[in-house]
Amino acid sequence: MSEVYAARRERLRERCTAGGSATALVTRPANVRYLAGAAPRGAVLLLGRGEDLLFCGGPPTGEEEGRPDQALRVQALPGPGGDPAVAAADVALAQGAESLAVEEHHLTMARHRAIGSVAPRLRLADLGGAVEQLRVIKDEEEISCLRIGAEIADQALGELLESILVGRTERHLALELERRLVDHGADGPAFATSVGTGPNSGRRGHRPTDRRVEEGDFLSVCLGAAYRGYRCEIGRTFVIGTSPADWQIELYDLVFAAQRAGREALTPGAAYRDVDRAARQVLDSAGYTEGLPPLTGHGVGLEIDEEPQLAPAAMGKLDACVPVTVEPGVHLPGRGGVRIDDTLVVRPEADGGPELLTITTKELLAL
Repeated sequence: MSEVYAARRERLRERCTAGGSATALVTRPANVRYLAGAAPRGAVLLLGRGEDLLFCGGPPTGEEEGRPDQALRVQALPGPGGDPAVAAADVALAQGAESLAVEEHHLTMARHRAIGSVAPRLRLADLGGAVEQLRVIKDEEEISCLRIGAEIADQALGELLESILVGRTERHLALELERRLVDHGADGPAFATSVGTGPNSGRRGHRPTDRRVEEGDFLSVCLGAAYRGYRCEIGRTFVIGTSPADWQIELYDLVFAAQRAGREALTPGAAYRDVDRAARQVLDSAGYTEGLPPLTGHGVGLEIDEEPQLAPAAMGKLDACVPVTVEPGVHLPGRGGVRIDDTLVVRPEADGGPELLTITTKELLAL
């Protein structure tokens, strides 16, 4: 993997040079891990003139933080209380740098001032979202990590569906799912697991409560596994204990059709907004124009919500090897709702079209 990390840093260096900065300071944890292989708490990466350095308060303390690129020198601060970003700026100045590109969207004002005070002759430029842009297209090793994470999430969800659900609380089910994720090899949950029952079902980002599962409820679940830092997502909706009511079947079929339209729109070259429109039009045509989620999906990777955003006003077009979610939903206040969420990888038609990573059935099951 050393060659992979070195190539990523070189691509970033080329962007920095084109922007007038020979050095760069990367502070956002996901970006540090992408370029260095690991992101110990508080660590920063310096793309220097002579060499690249990973500054941190100590070595990584766990596998979840990753393993640093063996070709990258790790420099630990001599004692507690120091700021790795300030130490990196000091080294950049000692290397003869005249300017330093920093991630202004992540760097705090206090840190910015501290760098300016220790290296006043160093001109600070904005690196912008350069690293995030590099992260959008995944290599096959990254996609493999996402694929394994999806398999873990599918396993955890499948096992839960085989257990007795009636009478258990949303909170209990969410905790059990997260335990099962770890049991199957995940670093941990990719995000806080959402379980919604009855009137809470179908709500995006619903935080589990002590409401108990009842016969006839919709049960919506959204979970994800983190594996070697990479995060995937799956969401499904089921009916509890009985044959679904007519309104539940109609609503489920509608959301399923919207999700299918969004998935089928995932082709290289498709505009982000067009993918959103494909799913949203299905719901709009049925009269569900109010209260829809602000986006149909988003990118996944080292963060669960990253570029691209599949939203009405999003600018840009999809590339091959970009993993995204497609997650339309409808929530009816007081009654409940449906969410169906998959993680897929954009692939050209010649390669079979979008690759579905989360494969738990989307049939409306009565549990």
